[in-house]
Amino acid sequence: MEKKIFIKNMVCNRCIKAIESDVEKLGIHLKHIELGSIIYEEKSKDDFENIKNVLENNGFMILLAQDQQLVEQIKIKLIKLLQKLPLKLEKTLSKYLESTMSIEYSKISKIFSFNESITIEKYFIKLKIEKVKELIQLQENNFTEISQLLDYSNVNHLSRLFKNETGMSLTEYKNSQKNIRNALDQIR
Repeated sequence: MEKKIFIKNMVCNRCIKAIESDVEKLGIHLKHIELGSIIYEEKSKDDFENIKNVLENNGFMILLAQDQQLVEQIKIKLIKLLQKLPLKLEKTLSKYLESTMSIEYSKISKIFSFNESITIEKYFIKLKIEKVKELIQLQENNFTEISQLLDYSNVNHLSRLFKNETGMSLTEYKNSQKNIRNALDQIR
């Protein structure tokens, strides 16, 4: 029988590869795997528990509650938005989420804020700041180019947000050589 599991903290392609490899070692056939979920063919009652153990051993968690699943889907949509630069939202973030999830934004927003104690917009800003840190470390773009890649109206806007979130200016961060970044699954 085909089963779907929603997974928390699955935020990158390396997560997919780790889960895929470890679940396949159990002899369980994965029909589909993507950020935030897997679909597998259940042949034994033990399959779910075995998969759960693999996930927990790798720092993931199974999401059973629908609200938690929705929150994780929102996070994944936002993370995916930042994987392809330049970021070009043709509408507001709220309209984007509403259209891609087919749920009213007011409901999405309320569930997200309740479960994460942060608004979707604030969470997205935090994700973008982590992307800025990554781009600074790559040293392929200047600050103006980075601000354009992330769809900021100007570099000053990005600079203010960066300073508010990190306590450092863009230049201070670049010169610090400390590479202080947060894992995407730890952003709150």
